[in-house]
Amino acid sequence: MPIPDDKYSLAGSTALAGQMLGLQTIYIDAGSGAEKEISPRMIAAVRKSVSIPLIVGGGINSAQKAIVALEAGADMIVVGNALEKDPDLLTEVSEKIYAWNKA
Repeated sequence: MPIPDDKYSLAGSTALAGQMLGLQTIYIDAGSGAEKEISPRMIAAVRKSVSIPLIVGGGINSAQKAIVALEAGADMIVVGNALEKDPDLLTEVSEKIYAWNKA
């Protein structure tokens, strides 16, 4: 059963339990081709709970959504199905993240 998108402390606690059990990274995903991405609040809650790398995927279908996820605390993002619909998105996201990292 997925963690509901408004249960921030549950997601953070679950991620922390994973870290304590030896996981080397946490991956949170809204689902392949999700229409709604993981909220910045959820990303921030999980980020605050763990000290290991955090990967966020699902529903990231624009450069702006990629930056929002990174600003919320993601160490890495996964952009998948959106690239099938718009191959140029890869260049757009890459350029936006490059500029964001330089700032």
